[in-house]
Amino acid sequence: MKIKGDFTPKLFTTLKNGYDKKTLVQDLMAGVIVGIVALPLAIAFGIASGASPEAGILTAIVAGFLISFFGGSKVQIGGPTGAFIVIVYGIIQEYGMSGLMIATFMAGAFLILMGVLHLGTIIKYIPYPIVVGFTSGIALTIFATQIKDLFGMQIENVPADFLDKWVVYGHHLDTINWWALLIGVCSILIIIFTPKVSRRIPGSLVAIVLMTLAALGLKALGVEGIETIGDRFSITSALPQPEVPKITWETVTHLAQPAMIIAMLGAIESLLSAAVADGVIGDRHNSNQELVAQGIANMVSPLIGGIPATGAIARTMTNINNGGRTPVAGIAHAIVLALIYLFLMPLVQYIPMSCLAGILVVVAYNMSEWRSFRAILRNPKSDIIVLLVTFFLTVIFDLTVAIEVGVIIACLLCMKRMAETTNVSVLSDEIDPTADTDIQGNLEHLIIPEGVKVYEINGPYFFGIGNKFEEMMGDMGGRGRNRAKVRIIRMRKVPFIDSTGVHNLSNMCRMCSQYGVKVVLSGVNPNVMKVLENAGMDEVVGKENICSHISLALERAEKILNEEL
Repeated sequence: MKIKGDFTPKLFTTLKNGYDKKTLVQDLMAGVIVGIVALPLAIAFGIASGASPEAGILTAIVAGFLISFFGGSKVQIGGPTGAFIVIVYGIIQEYGMSGLMIATFMAGAFLILMGVLHLGTIIKYIPYPIVVGFTSGIALTIFATQIKDLFGMQIENVPADFLDKWVVYGHHLDTINWWALLIGVCSILIIIFTPKVSRRIPGSLVAIVLMTLAALGLKALGVEGIETIGDRFSITSALPQPEVPKITWETVTHLAQPAMIIAMLGAIESLLSAAVADGVIGDRHNSNQELVAQGIANMVSPLIGGIPATGAIARTMTNINNGGRTPVAGIAHAIVLALIYLFLMPLVQYIPMSCLAGILVVVAYNMSEWRSFRAILRNPKSDIIVLLVTFFLTVIFDLTVAIEVGVIIACLLCMKRMAETTNVSVLSDEIDPTADTDIQGNLEHLIIPEGVKVYEINGPYFFGIGNKFEEMMGDMGGRGRNRAKVRIIRMRKVPFIDSTGVHNLSNMCRMCSQYGVKVVLSGVNPNVMKVLENAGMDEVVGKENICSHISLALERAEKILNEEL
């Protein structure tokens, strides 16, 4: 099944290329294990996002199936992830579930558009300090949101603001439920130490089973105050009814920004996950098809009451480590979750909230990337600035502001670095042919005649270098020996020129002309030459004054000097 061009889901190419019974058994086994691993995470992410346990599981089922069915990666496992918790919680608080549905649907449309426009590779160029900064910021924010449930505090309304949360927590220390805290801490310890016993059994599932039994035992002994999912939510295993929210232009305009953030987060996390998986299984994913699959999943998920979804690195690695090698494993994981939802959902109500909080604390720790954070702090100052600004804006304000400001700062610093890499040198005596590659004919030293100056630009000629070059050109109306009658601008090492550079160069040539100074361009590469011709620079300078190499440029300069005598 080809959608168009190179948009072919990996599922179809995999099934065509010798899919056998052994691979099927491996995929089914991996799918069962990943489905069990995904269950507690889906529940926890659904609740932490401000939605419901059902929303998290339904997202894992529907989005997980669609991402595997249409995806561009063989082993990607999709579903709700911790990265979305902060942004989803904020949307629900401000616009309600209907607003989240619209934002998620719009995000899906944006993702499909990114894939169709072949932006899959461009997403990968988002600066690493920004990714680490907002990921670490999200992790700290998730940790802060779980303190109430982890400690079993009695707080009606927890503020959305990060700093205000801690103030409220401090005022309610006397409401800590020590039994709930014990369950939360034990859950964390179980998740940490389970892999030391068996890596095949998910620690989060073990924690849920053991701590749910412990909570039921404590309640039987008369211990009160251990809040469970059933105390906060009405659990049902009923099939969702597709629902289309009322969409207005005003709502769309308000939600466009958070929808784009959801799309960007989904794109970054899914492509990062797919790239990591490629390195393990020795495959190469189709990034644009992966974005299309993520978009389809996020357009369908909200229609059945789901939340945003993307590729999940932890679940994808669990899939690989348990033998999953094709999208069939991802489809099997979705089927396992569907069966659990239909037949075991009522049992979810007995899970302690502090146990889920413990699971999310571990998720936050794993998301924090503190080792990468610490490593970047030893990098150049520009990287440190981008990292810290993105991190603190994510924590103190919100993810939308953090990503926008982080990208702007990163772009400005990148421009500054590019400007610093471009330099301009001035030659006024002779040119050493052993250091040049565009000299033709006589290989002896080329003498630069009196009245001629050679300016060599080494690097991209864009707006960042314009002022520097003007300063190097100096006083156009100088006198005596310092006054050059011919200025050769050597551009053999200029890979590209932008519109600002063209404008700057054009103004400079016209200014030289006013003072009777001729300009000769040397060694312009074909791409730069095309830009200059489109801008009419050949008319400003004169076609005869655009030379292919420095030898011809010096000959042209001597001819100009002789004509003026």
